[in-house]
Amino acid sequence: MTDNNRNHDSETGAEGPDRVLGTPTSAEGGRVVTRTADPHEDHEGPYPAEETHVRPEAMQRRGERVAALWFTVAFLAGVGFIVAYFLFPNPPEGEPAIGDPQVGQWANMALGGTLALALFGIGAGMTVWARQVMPHYEVSSPYDELPSSPKEKSSFSDFFMRSADESGFTKRPLMRRTLLLAMAPLGLAPIVLLRDTGPLPGDTLKHTLWEPGMHMVVEGAHRTGDNHWIHQDDLEPGSMISALPYVEPTEEHPHGLSLNDQAKTVILLIRMPDGEFGPDMTREQLNWTHNGIVAYSKICTHVGCPAALYEKGSHRILCPCHQSTFDAANGAKVVFGPANRPLPQLPITVDDEGYLVADGDFSEAVGPTFWDAQRGN
Repeated sequence: MTDNNRNHDSETGAEGPDRVLGTPTSAEGGRVVTRTADPHEDHEGPYPAEETHVRPEAMQRRGERVAALWFTVAFLAGVGFIVAYFLFPNPPEGEPAIGDPQVGQWANMALGGTLALALFGIGAGMTVWARQVMPHYEVSSPYDELPSSPKEKSSFSDFFMRSADESGFTKRPLMRRTLLLAMAPLGLAPIVLLRDTGPLPGDTLKHTLWEPGMHMVVEGAHRTGDNHWIHQDDLEPGSMISALPYVEPTEEHPHGLSLNDQAKTVILLIRMPDGEFGPDMTREQLNWTHNGIVAYSKICTHVGCPAALYEKGSHRILCPCHQSTFDAANGAKVVFGPANRPLPQLPITVDDEGYLVADGDFSEAVGPTFWDAQRGN
């Protein structure tokens, strides 16, 4: 029987008995920590390890095989993703992107399923690797001041190589090779996807369909077939019309304009009473008007909402989304709200019969500012 009370002189006020509560530490000899003969297990890196729990060799070998199996599954799934991508080719030019919904469904299932399995396989393999192959450390370290000392910096490469060795990456070639194999298809996937990238936009964002001599129709009338061109006499002083360019219907666009073109070309035609243009209108801007009629882009320069409300008494154009307000009598300059530039103006004139026609494209790109956003303009 062990006598834990080695100090019997308790009445003299000396220290109490030396007792060990819980599991004794390795320093006290009460616990033996299994260590391999590998000198790397000493863990002479910048962060000292109090104890190192090395996995049993049988567990490490089993973990290596299981992780390699998952990495192999990930490789096959990655190859399946690339195969599925080419198995469902793009339709011929001019046909819908997904002509048959059933084909689109199978394509989504094949691409999504193989990619999900590839990512899951890599994750599962890494989890097995960490839990069954890598050693487990119980590390405690004081909070050191930054930056690291020169000694710590010089020892980093040695510490990194020892960590790689202890992790099993260099010791376990089967696991290492299957991991690299699994990553190869995922690395190639972005390159394969370049097949579906469209042409470079160039300056298409800065231009619209408007060109000299193009007639105008009331927005919405092009869908009903009532494509009557807008005459200058159709607008009375103080009135406003939302208009689009007239484009001949085609088989692809039976209403003449695509939705994308409609969103970029829609305008507000406003007829100002005589003498109502303000002093901020430049001579060039006045030359872009005709008989008091001015045309502005309907697309708000804040975030692209339709600035569709007009108050004829104050000549203010209002965007209802965020209350950006523009002064139609002064070049549609911003008088309130978050928009940071005026609405672009469309130069207009009339043909020989008095129908309104465009005299060119907008003065600036329509919609939110994108070309000088880095300058905060």
